[in-house]
Amino acid sequence: MEERDVIQRIKEKKIIAIVRGFEPEECLALAGALHKGGIGLVEVTFDQKDPGQFHKTADAIRLICEEFAGEVLPGAGTVLTPGQVDLAKEAGAAYIISPDANEEVIRYTKEQRLVSIPGAMSPTEAVKAHHAGADFVKIFPVSNLGSAYVKAIKAPLGHIDMLAVGGVSPQNIREFLDAGAAGAGVGGLLTRREYVKNREFGKITELAEEYVRQAGAGTSLH
Repeated sequence: MEERDVIQRIKEKKIIAIVRGFEPEECLALAGALHKGGIGLVEVTFDQKDPGQFHKTADAIRLICEEFAGEVLPGAGTVLTPGQVDLAKEAGAAYIISPDANEEVIRYTKEQRLVSIPGAMSPTEAVKAHHAGADFVKIFPVSNLGSAYVKAIKAPLGHIDMLAVGGVSPQNIREFLDAGAAGAGVGGLLTRREYVKNREFGKITELAEEYVRQAGAGTSLH
């Protein structure tokens, strides 16, 4: 899928589910449950504490690509190096998400014709990421900053598409979107470990439906 199509999908669907610390087969089952609930963007994260497990992230991305053939778009998360960009791209990732604004990783991601979503907290970091070529800037950790913070930095930086990430719940996602966020990344509040452990994927589908309902995903808000 072309970069512009991935960017448009994110803007339309608004919610990226963050899948962290699961086996590849669990990631695939999660992707299925999320898809049933209306979420078709899934970020599978690298575990930076254990490089020996990087291949599992790639395996999960590959499985999702094969199973859903574009209906669910996987991306890679917690990407800190160009080498991890390569691993993700080879597996079929459509976008690269990082917790930081590493300009080398941003530029390399764009060279590889992938969508770049680095993380930033300050206006300075957001502008540097944008200048390096970022397609979106992830404001993280957004729950600690609040929707008023997003609104405040969007006022002078309205030309930068921002995603709200970190503690986004069904109760507050609308606040962040109304404050100017183009979308949100949602992790443990959606992809709940106890539900996966107990194979209660229907509950994850119900949570996904609630997030989609609150976000008004699929409609244009900007």
